[in-house]
Amino acid sequence: MDESDWDDRAFYDDGEWVTWTEIDEQLRFKEWGAKYPNAIRSMIPYFEQLISLAESYHYETGLHLAVYGDIGELFGAITYGIKLNKTYAQGSDGRLDNDHIEVKTITPFKTKDVVVVDKNGNFNKLLVVKINEHFQVSGRMIDRKDLPKRSGRYMRVKWSDLPSP
Repeated sequence: MDESDWDDRAFYDDGEWVTWTEIDEQLRFKEWGAKYPNAIRSMIPYFEQLISLAESYHYETGLHLAVYGDIGELFGAITYGIKLNKTYAQGSDGRLDNDHIEVKTITPFKTKDVVVVDKNGNFNKLLVVKINEHFQVSGRMIDRKDLPKRSGRYMRVKWSDLPSP
């Protein structure tokens, strides 16, 4: 009996038919709730599939897909509940309550854990997402007012200078 045979099997419980696929889906949603308590849950499958694709592609070809910025934004949506702006919206990447959020991603092939931020952007908080060489993802958020004061339009922000969650 292969796995597809289990999808067709159902049992009668509490007045309705239940399939193993439905049970698996419910367990996946509970797991996501524990792992991503602030999540916009509809975004979780896209995030998981995209990070898996990027990792598989890299291990197969040694190359990287140009998807890490999107992965960072999806991570912000599922872990912090950021409501993402339309693609290429000016000023920030999304909103969290009344705050405009700028998301910057450190990719797995970067030699330094640093992002460059345009201080002319319209954001109240900065979320830096780090994807390490093992494709594990983490994030750190900081209020704009707590960023180092530096002259010039662009600012380099080190991962190590950000507060740990």
